[in-house]
Amino acid sequence: MFVTDIRKEFYEAVADQRVALLVASDIDALCACRILQALFQCDQVQYTLIPVAGWQDLGTAFLEHKDQIKLLIKQDDDLGVPSYDEIFRDDDEDEEGGDSGNESDEGTEPSGKRRRFDEGSVERRIERQREKREWEARRREILFDYEQYEYHGTSAAMMFFELAWVLTKDTKDMLWWAIIGLTDQWVHDKVTHMKYVTDIATMQRHVSRHNHRNEDEENSLSIDCMRISFEYDLRLTLYQHWSLYESISNSCYTCCHFKLWTLNGQKKLQEFLADMGLPLKQVRQKFTSMDMSIKENLREVIEESSNKYGMKDIRIQTFGVHFGFKNRFLASDMVHATTALLESTEKDENETDNFIKALDSLSRSNLERLHSGMDLAKKKLIAIQQTVASCICTNLILSQGPFLYCYLMEGTPDVKLFSKPMALTLLSKYLLRAFIQSTRNKRCRLLPLIMAAPKDVEKGTVLVVGIPPESETSDKKNFFGRAFEKAAESTSSRTLHDHFDTSIIELKTEDRSKFLDALITLLS
Repeated sequence: MFVTDIRKEFYEAVADQRVALLVASDIDALCACRILQALFQCDQVQYTLIPVAGWQDLGTAFLEHKDQIKLLIKQDDDLGVPSYDEIFRDDDEDEEGGDSGNESDEGTEPSGKRRRFDEGSVERRIERQREKREWEARRREILFDYEQYEYHGTSAAMMFFELAWVLTKDTKDMLWWAIIGLTDQWVHDKVTHMKYVTDIATMQRHVSRHNHRNEDEENSLSIDCMRISFEYDLRLTLYQHWSLYESISNSCYTCCHFKLWTLNGQKKLQEFLADMGLPLKQVRQKFTSMDMSIKENLREVIEESSNKYGMKDIRIQTFGVHFGFKNRFLASDMVHATTALLESTEKDENETDNFIKALDSLSRSNLERLHSGMDLAKKKLIAIQQTVASCICTNLILSQGPFLYCYLMEGTPDVKLFSKPMALTLLSKYLLRAFIQSTRNKRCRLLPLIMAAPKDVEKGTVLVVGIPPESETSDKKNFFGRAFEKAAESTSSRTLHDHFDTSIIELKTEDRSKFLDALITLLS
């Protein structure tokens, strides 16, 4: 069923029912869930929240609740995809069909028959047939692309915020969640830069509307107020909650540019800090403890020096939020913290506990949980940077012909962190960019990357992720989902295609070699 009016065909249809909310394990889905929860609370809609990590969880949830679930679908005759002839009605043929049986009493030829042989009618029919062939060829091409590649559209959180806006029930909290959902797509490199900038502009209009609406409110300067602002901020991860030195060292953009896994890269970083005129004592302490005189013009100073060192994109369009007078966060800070909580590998915590903690961290009334997420995010970013350095320095990235391949061995430091899909995906994208900066082989720079890490040692499984080639003009379409399916089928490899992202699969460790051989043959 295609929903063309989300208000009438979705929200009004479920508003008087008890709703089962099936929420995937990613940040955009969590933000969309928070917006829907707020809407349901406004309209007193009862709901059950069910976290689903993949297709198996989705099937289990459906079976558990199938007696209570009503599927809202149209009648069978409304479900069929229309044919070309139904979309483009042929008025001339209708007229011909209507007149074809009207013969005169004198026995003259039927008027429809005369029209059928009319020269203009024949030309029109030929033109229509040509258009029909072109339309069907285009349809096949679109369906092939849709089934062959995986890509992301508009953020789910943004879509549900638009619904809240249409219902005139949107709040600043909902707007902030929509912004976090959009930023998740940028942080995890799911959409093109153009798509991100376009959606940022949409969110900016909503931010201006809300800020203008609340200008005269009495609580606009209260201790628990919330202020969202458009920012042109630095691409330095968590720098306002870390030291500037640590942030530069562990941010993908700066680390890859300076090649910080080399001695020469470390020297360049020292030169970069000296060029900015920032004392090491200042950049190595927490950002909040730095001198105010340094912090006031810090962004401009960093941007000026970055341009000298070839980092012309050091600043990015984003949003920031103030909770009261003390707490300030960028949208990307929220994404990293919530992701770290969602994929926490701490002992005695299961996936459901992590899901609830991540959901709670999005609430401004639970800042302690958010700060604990930031601490976990810092550990993860350090682990990613160290793993990238180790993989490049020990030549773990191998060219397998049509793609690059890297396998993290059991016993690698922090390998448990990368048994989670988002963490391994982030590592893979970071590693591919770092490898492109370090290799002299021009052909390897155009290749995609397949990365594998131990998933469950007891079960003998590995997690495999496929990353498309890295380029500025990349359309972010991933073809590995179909390739993984075909390779597993042709070799009878024991795989689990359970993740909603089809380019992430689980594979039996002993089937790894034959699976890779099949992929090489398939993609060559």
